Amino acid sequence: MGLRLSEGLSAGADGRIRCSWTSDKLDYQKYHDEEWGMPISDDNRLFEKICLEGFQSGLSWLTILRKRENFRDAFANFDYEKIAEFGSDDVERLARNKGIVRHRGKIQSTISNARRAIVLAKEYGTLAAYFWQYEPEPGSRPKRLDYSTVRALSNTAESYNLSIDLKKRGWSFIGPTTAYAFMQAMGLVNDHIEGCEFRDQVEESRRNFIRPS
Repeated sequence: MGLRLSEGLSAGADGRIRCSWTSDKLDYQKYHDEEWGMPISDDNRLFEKICLEGFQSGLSWLTILRKRENFRDAFANFDYEKIAEFGSDDVERLARNKGIVRHRGKIQSTISNARRAIVLAKEYGTLAAYFWQYEPEPGSRPKRLDYSTVRALSNTAESYNLSIDLKKRGWSFIGPTTAYAFMQAMGLVNDHIEGCEFRDQVEESRRNFIRPS
C-alpha cells in the first residue's frame, strides 16, 4: 500500500514529496525545488518575474516557464534599463516572436513598466528595497499552512496594497492576485505547504536572507 498523502501533496517518481501543483512534469518539479519561494533580491530577476506574471494572465505558469528562455532573449534578460529604450520597432519585433506570448498589450506594458522601474529604483535605491517592504509580518501569516489555507490566499492585504501602489505609479497588468503570485515565487512568503519536503529549506533561506533596505 502506498503512502497516503495529505491533500495538496504528491510524490514524484524520485520519491520526493512536493506541492501537488508540480504534477509529474519534471520542469515544473525543478522550478518548484530550486526556485519557487526562495528569497530574491536581484532587481532584474524581480522585474522579470513581475513581468512574466503579467504575461501569464489567462494562461498557466507552465506555459510561461517553458517559454522563459525565449522571453529572456527577447527582453534583454529583463534588464529594465535596456527595455526602457525599446521603441515601436521593438514592439513589432516582439509581436512577431513565436517563442513568447505575442500579446501586444502585455509587450507594451513590459516596456512601460521598465521605464517606471527606473523611477522606482531611483526612489528606493533598488527595486528589491521597494518590493520587500511588502513582506507580511510573521504574525499575520497562518499558523499552519495546509492546502485549503493556501488556496484561500490567492491575494492578501499586502498584495492588494502592492498592486494599488504600482498602479498609482503607472504600472499595468499587476492586480492583487498577480502580485501575490509574485510574492510567493520571490520568497516574500513561503507557501510550500506543510509536508512538502522543500518547505523547511525555503524557510531556512528566508531566515538567512538579508532583507534589502
